Amino acid sequence: MRWLTGWCTGAPRPGAPAHEPPGAVAPIAARTLWTGPDPLWAVGDWRPEEIRLAVLRPGAAAAVTTGPTAPDPFEANPATLRLAVLGHCGATDAELAAGLAAARGGAVRHLTGWPGSYTVVLRSGTRSTVLLTDLAGARPVFHTPWGDGTAYATAALPLADLVGAPLDTGHLAARLACPEAPEALGSGTPYLGVRRVPPGHALAVRGGRPYLTGYDGPGAEGVQGRGEAAAVRELTRALLESVRFRVRTSPAPLPAGPSGRARLGVDLSYGTASATVALLAAAVPPAAVPAAAGPAGAVAPYPSGPYRAVPAQTGPPPEESGSGSEATPGSGPASGPASGAAFAPRSAGPARTGAVKGSWARAAARPRTASEPVAAVTFGETTGTGTVPAAPALAPDVPRLRRTVLAPGPDTLPYADLRADPTAGPLTDEPGPELVTAAWAEARFGAGGTDHLTGYGARQVLDGHPARLADLVRAGRSRELLSPVAALAGADRAAAGVLTGAVRTPLTVLRAAHRLARIRYPDALDDAAVRLTLRRTPDGAGTAGARSADDLAWVVPGPAARWLSDEALSAVALRLRLAAREPAPGDNPGAYRARHALHRHARGFRTLVHATEQPGQRLHAPFLDNQVVRAARLLPDEVRLQPGARPALLHAVLAGAGRTDLPPDWGRGPRPDRAPTVRAGLRLAADGLAELFDAPLLAEAGLIDLPAVRAALDRAADPAAPLPPAALAGLADLVATELWLRRVRARRHGACWTGLPRPVHPALSPPRLS
Repeated sequence: MRWLTGWCTGAPRPGAPAHEPPGAVAPIAARTLWTGPDPLWAVGDWRPEEIRLAVLRPGAAAAVTTGPTAPDPFEANPATLRLAVLGHCGATDAELAAGLAAARGGAVRHLTGWPGSYTVVLRSGTRSTVLLTDLAGARPVFHTPWGDGTAYATAALPLADLVGAPLDTGHLAARLACPEAPEALGSGTPYLGVRRVPPGHALAVRGGRPYLTGYDGPGAEGVQGRGEAAAVRELTRALLESVRFRVRTSPAPLPAGPSGRARLGVDLSYGTASATVALLAAAVPPAAVPAAAGPAGAVAPYPSGPYRAVPAQTGPPPEESGSGSEATPGSGPASGPASGAAFAPRSAGPARTGAVKGSWARAAARPRTASEPVAAVTFGETTGTGTVPAAPALAPDVPRLRRTVLAPGPDTLPYADLRADPTAGPLTDEPGPELVTAAWAEARFGAGGTDHLTGYGARQVLDGHPARLADLVRAGRSRELLSPVAALAGADRAAAGVLTGAVRTPLTVLRAAHRLARIRYPDALDDAAVRLTLRRTPDGAGTAGARSADDLAWVVPGPAARWLSDEALSAVALRLRLAAREPAPGDNPGAYRARHALHRHARGFRTLVHATEQPGQRLHAPFLDNQVVRAARLLPDEVRLQPGARPALLHAVLAGAGRTDLPPDWGRGPRPDRAPTVRAGLRLAADGLAELFDAPLLAEAGLIDLPAVRAALDRAADPAAPLPPAALAGLADLVATELWLRRVRARRHGACWTGLPRPVHPALSPPRLS
């Protein structure tokens, strides 16, 4: 786990508890970036290119450095500005210098618009520090009072280790009961006293005091009159730039066996998002072959195929140097390949960069051969009918993809880690259901590359959340409900009969959409608290229309809420009632729900990275980048809510990038049915689960109804017993939280810091009602 940490001291506050002096405490195995009374450290296996520092002193130009350098000496000059960018950032040194100069006036939003996924720390003078989170929530920031100031970090566990914070069982109850509701979660973390900075916000620490400000509003989502073509063009540009930047900056691979690991890997699963990323990554041209490999200016030929990747030019693209006229990418399958597209036909003339108009394709830092393969990993799964979907058909005719199909086995099933020592696995920053599928994901990523690109987040970024139907009603565009409601009715007609599809589904969905559009926010939270107390939680059963109607609410209970104790449910319901007294959100319920669903998914991806990332490896999710999220916000609601919107949008993105040979029904095949695999994993891990829930910490804290949980586990392990669809997701939440609690209790205090006193470990306590 890589993290960034530091603190800002201030004047002593009356009644503040005494702590160790800051000079005696430091993170273990840390790299010092800034010295002085308010230091900054980078901890973990950061790559040199992932740490970039810039300093702007009065009367001098900004100095930008990359990689390990000597710590910048402390200067008590209030006019000196410092900038630290950690992660994958596609800004040039000149852009970093210009961004730092523009930040002198207090603006920070422009620091979040570069390609990639990164964390920004801005220091103004000696007493003001600003940290910026990303829009999705994959790069969070945490803070807690410490000493006479505030300590901050990009991980919550080290801060809890620093201040000796106990576990916050009330927050754990809220995560299990309402995982997507900020009204229940608040700004808390699983550690009492450690606070989370919301995505899209800046943490400013001045004089040791923290202040939160939003640097980016929800955006103009679904604004009537915004063109679909312009939105798709912007999405194409953003996604191309995010993928291209990661491919071009990937370093040489680390040896991982006799053959070594590929430099670049992609997921080629059964979804259109991962296939889109794989196609874009395989089409990014490799660097030019050195002159010694052939005649001057010659480029080694790429393997045959209807499309070829072409080498990058070393100067500015034609559209910026004034030579040639580049067409912007099209917005749909009918658009022909742009002349500067990522996919170039074989008959193309001079070598092109793969850049869309307005972007800059930079030469790679080191020469690579033109035949460098991309490891495309596919996990062998079956659909609900028992057939194996043809995942490689989503990416046809790409010789550069070196496909690897992994056969499922007992060691890759969900809950496989429970058959050994449950506490021996990796300790993540926060709990999440990704812990129970870590073995499956680890096998996938282990066969991938040193930099492995995934399609995580595309569904939450591009799809239309069912609650967006209420946004159309609020905007007076009820006629645009006809297409999505008709699609739900057609699916229910085929699954449940004509009466359900023709009458019940339209009435149920339309009634729920109109109710959500008209209900007052405090009344909606009070209703959610009542439903939670009465255990009226959706089970995921029924028709597609019924499930969509269940999602048409401000707050929807999570799948694990049915097994929580009465005390835990009452504590979460009280949080909802207290939140009802606060001002209502400024955006529509559909956009609000979709944004927080994205935040929850980004938290899950972060947990997945902590649990499965190999040493020296990097997992990437381009769809969670700021510029991709901002581009997706431009899509109108009526486009998102169309049946098959995500495959159609990604098809248009690939067409705009030059891939025009894909069939019209690309990406609309059957998806794997993972429920039998999950139940098989539960059967094989039955003994480990019984031991785990013999005396669980969740029951010790008063969070779960233990007999009901044991009965549900027995039912889930029985292949003949019926089980609601949401039950498997709820059990995964419970098992992962219990597993995480065991690993937290088994860890040694002070593993992150040196110079700390040894605290007393408090016992878990029931959730607080205040």
